[in-house]
Amino acid sequence: MTESGDRRPLSSRDTRWARSTAQWLAKRSITPNQISQASMVAAAIAGLCFWLSGQQEGIIAALLLIAAALSCQLRLLCNLFDGMVAVEGGKGQADGPFWNEFPDRVADILILAGAGYGISSPALGWAAAAFAVLTAYVRELGRAAGAPGDFSGPMAKQHRMAVMTAAAVLAAFATVWERQLTVMDTALWIVAVGAALTAMRRGRKLVRHLKGKR
Repeated sequence: MTESGDRRPLSSRDTRWARSTAQWLAKRSITPNQISQASMVAAAIAGLCFWLSGQQEGIIAALLLIAAALSCQLRLLCNLFDGMVAVEGGKGQADGPFWNEFPDRVADILILAGAGYGISSPALGWAAAAFAVLTAYVRELGRAAGAPGDFSGPMAKQHRMAVMTAAAVLAAFATVWERQLTVMDTALWIVAVGAALTAMRRGRKLVRHLKGKR
């Protein structure tokens, strides 16, 4: 990954543990692009765990949901450290902009579609994935038009992963009452509707920006 435009504002980037970890990674033969690619692996594991959890019951389903939650967070950690190793670590590469964006779109699809299949609502999962990708498309469209990167919510990437992580943990406990499907269904609706609103909000801000340039 290389720096492309302004960065997503992340408070975790300024914490001691994040800086120390990024410095440790930068000193190794690990490239930012490899970290970005690893985020797709984490997302694939999360999506698979979500899907398999819908075919299991009891403790097995709960463990799969916890694994999905952890994998969602691992995906976010990869997203954090690829940029830090590239920028603060000075290891940015020429093809970094591609690996900065492409894995994120793949990750959203794998996680959200996987969750949809897990609750036997693939259409809902794919809808959430489509709107998630649309939020990023509007942001990058704005950058191409000369607007600053818009990372606003209410359902930006970190918000989507927070919802899915919390839902996975809650659903793991809800397996005791056989309510895990209700929890995941609600979470996907929140992500789908929230991402759609996010895309609309970013689109309106972009149009206003372009009109203001005239």
